[in-house]
Amino acid sequence: MTTALSGRDVAQRLSDQFPNMVNLCDGSCLWVKPEAVAEVAKFLRDTPGLDFDYLASLTAVDFWDHFDVVYHLASLQRNHTLVLRCQLPGRQNLALPSVVDVWRGADLQEREAYDMFGIQFTGHPNMKRLLTWEGFPGHPLRKDWL
Repeated sequence: MTTALSGRDVAQRLSDQFPNMVNLCDGSCLWVKPEAVAEVAKFLRDTPGLDFDYLASLTAVDFWDHFDVVYHLASLQRNHTLVLRCQLPGRQNLALPSVVDVWRGADLQEREAYDMFGIQFTGHPNMKRLLTWEGFPGHPLRKDWL
């Protein structure tokens, strides 16, 4: 049976390695500062006992005053899961470091978040639209589109 790791337990391990990078932890969800997401992702993948080797999904949520980028992680080896979130304030110049180097499966998912929400992923090897055409006016899943 797959189990959700406690956000508090993972937050404690992260805080030892990355002081002041964890914003909040709640149940099996952990919020980290946007600038630390790639480093935290590598830590979660490479740390024995955590071994988050699979990115199940990456998406974004528009809250009008900010966006959350949500990563659903799994360890196939240990059979546990974790939700990692980053909050991006405002509506302009939204950017996060790419995690494609950590989980190759993030490639198309980051491109989809860019296309649908306008969130840039710095360091992505091919950051361009995925579902709409180049020159499409706006980002269709944003609440202020149209």
